[in-house]
Amino acid sequence: MSVRRRRFSLATNEQEKLCTSVDMEEPNPHAIKEEQEELCTSVDQEDQEGEHTEEKSVKCGICGKTFKSRCSLKKHHLSHTSERPYSCGICGKPFKSRCYLKKHYLSHTSEKPYTCETCGKCFNRSGSLKRHMVTHAGEKQYRCDICGKNFTLSRSLKVHMRLHTGEKPYSCETCGKSFTLSHGLKVHMRSHTAEKPYPCEECGKSFVNRSHLKNHMMFHTGEKPYSCTTCGKRFSQQSALRTHIRIHTGEKPFSCKSCGRSFNRSGILLRHMRTHTDSVCGKNFTLSRSLKIHMRLHTGEKPYSCETCGKSFTLSHGLKNHMRIHTAEKTYSCEICGKSFIFSHDLKVHMMSHTGEKPYSCTTCGKCFSQQSALRTHIRIHTGEKPSNSKHLSTPLSQQSCEFLSCHC
Repeated sequence: MSVRRRRFSLATNEQEKLCTSVDMEEPNPHAIKEEQEELCTSVDQEDQEGEHTEEKSVKCGICGKTFKSRCSLKKHHLSHTSERPYSCGICGKPFKSRCYLKKHYLSHTSEKPYTCETCGKCFNRSGSLKRHMVTHAGEKQYRCDICGKNFTLSRSLKVHMRLHTGEKPYSCETCGKSFTLSHGLKVHMRSHTAEKPYPCEECGKSFVNRSHLKNHMMFHTGEKPYSCTTCGKRFSQQSALRTHIRIHTGEKPFSCKSCGRSFNRSGILLRHMRTHTDSVCGKNFTLSRSLKIHMRLHTGEKPYSCETCGKSFTLSHGLKNHMRIHTAEKTYSCEICGKSFIFSHDLKVHMMSHTGEKPYSCTTCGKCFSQQSALRTHIRIHTGEKPSNSKHLSTPLSQQSCEFLSCHC
């Protein structure tokens, strides 16, 4: 009995010694392999001692599971607690057993001791190799009850189900964005840290993930593995092929909500959307040319100039009407008296002299007028405002005069 207690005490002291040494400053990366081998020897010796010295089985007082040695029972007890006494000297990640720590050390080295006999692919864990071997067997025993898709691994089905449920269990603590896969969150975090761990050996350009680097390398190699079955054109990226195929199918899945116009690329739609919104005042337009004309109000641009007097206009229509002053062209004629006018508005006002219509009335005395300018002149009688010396009829009015016209302007 004393022998057992002594060995148990030694094992505890050895464990504490290991934890202390591992939790110190990070070791030299070149010493990883030596530390790993020492860890393997330690684990193997401990297991052998347990097997040779313990003949009777021991039972866990919590779950009732039995073990051949007290050493194995001690390791098992850690599964019932949150204690993780074995820490990685490289990254600090804690583990419940030295065996798990031993496997973890392989992730810091390029060592991959487990090789697939079928395709030659190497792995750093036996479990990873075992899961990989299932892909060669061709057996897909896990089936999705919703869409019927089959999967080789149960965890692949679990991840696939999130597409149906919309579950995104991995959230970014910085911006709150959620992801279906932990890897998606890991890659996303690099957008906050600006980390780009995958550099191109040819040009030095760095990328957020390995797939982006792989696609980039094709620009250097000229490789174009994706070809169109219709015209034979080849592409370096599968996404580019998918976009190209829409030329043959006529598919335009990206539609503008303002005008209904459709596009085969999201980037083209994005550029198109800018033609509907004024970046200065935020006003939206159905047509891009309407926005272009509207922007002249902000810029003061008047691209249409009269060659006779030099006066400029925002619209070509304004210049066209102005030119009639110089040509004396009177295209609008009264059907009653035959009098002609340069502008349609002038004809409209003239027609009131035949119909007797007087749509502009004074809110003070009720007197009516056929022209708004005549009403403005009349209002000055009530306001006492003196007329301007300007030769134009449409002289600016005071605030008081504007109140009289509020119902008519």
